Amino acid sequence: MIFADLLFLYIFLPALIIFYILAGFADKAVCALTKEKGFAGSINPVKNAVLIIFSLVFYAWGEPFYIRLMLISIAVNYVFGLLITFREKPSKAFFVLGIIFNIAMIGTFKYGRFIAENLNALGIPVPLPEAVSPVGISFYTFQSISYLADVYRGDVKAQKNPFRVLLYISMFPQLIAGPIVRYETIAEDICSRRITVEDVSEGAFRFFIGLGKKVILANQLSIISEQFLDGELSRLSVGGAWLGIIAFTFQIYFDFSGYSDMAIGMGRCLGFRFNENFNYPYISRSITEFWRRWHISLSSFFRDYVYIPMGGNRRHQPLNIMTVWLLTGLWHGASWNFVLWGLYFGIIIMIEKYTLLKVENKIPKVFLHIYSLFLIVFGWTIFYFEDLGRLGGFIKIMFGASGNPAGGIVTKNAFTVNLYLLIAAAVCSVPLGTLIRKFYGRAIKTSGGAAAMVIMKVAASAGLLWISTLLLVSGTNNPFLYFRF
Repeated sequence: MIFADLLFLYIFLPALIIFYILAGFADKAVCALTKEKGFAGSINPVKNAVLIIFSLVFYAWGEPFYIRLMLISIAVNYVFGLLITFREKPSKAFFVLGIIFNIAMIGTFKYGRFIAENLNALGIPVPLPEAVSPVGISFYTFQSISYLADVYRGDVKAQKNPFRVLLYISMFPQLIAGPIVRYETIAEDICSRRITVEDVSEGAFRFFIGLGKKVILANQLSIISEQFLDGELSRLSVGGAWLGIIAFTFQIYFDFSGYSDMAIGMGRCLGFRFNENFNYPYISRSITEFWRRWHISLSSFFRDYVYIPMGGNRRHQPLNIMTVWLLTGLWHGASWNFVLWGLYFGIIIMIEKYTLLKVENKIPKVFLHIYSLFLIVFGWTIFYFEDLGRLGGFIKIMFGASGNPAGGIVTKNAFTVNLYLLIAAAVCSVPLGTLIRKFYGRAIKTSGGAAAMVIMKVAASAGLLWISTLLLVSGTNNPFLYFRF
């Protein structure tokens, strides 16, 4: 099941809202009956139960087999969390075993076939396993690893209640495509959370903003990118190649940041505060800055659990950087283009540390923006094409080395027809939200300003839902790109 789907919007979500509200009343009754502040240490036992059930239904929808794999993973990590802190001193042995288990899980089910294919290519005959990659396995495995690491380091206490660990890892808003949520971020909310009117208002508005990003922008941009990136390369013009990859550059941003907005918005409505995952990455002035703004939860995961433990900036920095970016590329998919994509950014970031970042204040900002955008767009080219032969052919076309024409009527028509969409994408990629929030902050202090802003947000939310519904009914229901990672 996905967020940008009529079934989710008009059946699953309303059902969850109804049961969650009823669960709130039930929790109050439980507290009153027990005459305690909480029940078994929690004031939200019924809400938690409802959220667990809906999360499992959400994940099992369409792929019931993989829910068993996730439940096994959760159970094993729960046990390892307890074993790590079984004695006064955290057990390094059980921590290492827990990490090995998680790596083996993702290695077997996401990379097993990729590894077997490459071994066969090297002349080592091994059977090819069935190509399966359970949805969300990269995200919930990394959350499990972060939980064990934080328990081992003493940042959080091992959770003795298995249902809280189950809720933490399986919670449906962030289960499929992030953000990667650390246990310490929501540990208190799992045990006891209170939801205010502001939480619901801001969360719902954030959800509809994300829905609009996905359905109104990303899905429409996908039509352009697929037209020029998936067709016959022999017929593709230079202009068509650039139009297609620029459309994909916008598409993947609105697709993934839209999912994150919806996850963060729903989380807040349910009483959870997830960390931000995007911060207008396309305004960056360096690739280093870009990766501080793009998929922040993944970047911070590798920084805190790989880069710093390996030595960070203190020792072997080039090796640490390249290791992190090799793993970043592999995390995105079992294909050599993702390895190249990770190493591509790793090399650029390593070069920037010794050159650009030392003099960036002396370079005009416009040149830094152009430099960054060019490298980002070229990076998405590597990311898009899993077939390396097709990747090479496409790059030749981009730079006019293939003999293909510079333009053409098809490219001109596609650009003209979709100009409004490309302009909207460019405008929505810059921090207009910051300006709007400043205006909002001033408006609510004026007489009637708060009421007016509420009306505007409700109207905007209704408009986004209405337009998204029309587009979904007409058949633009595309899965999120990061589902396959």
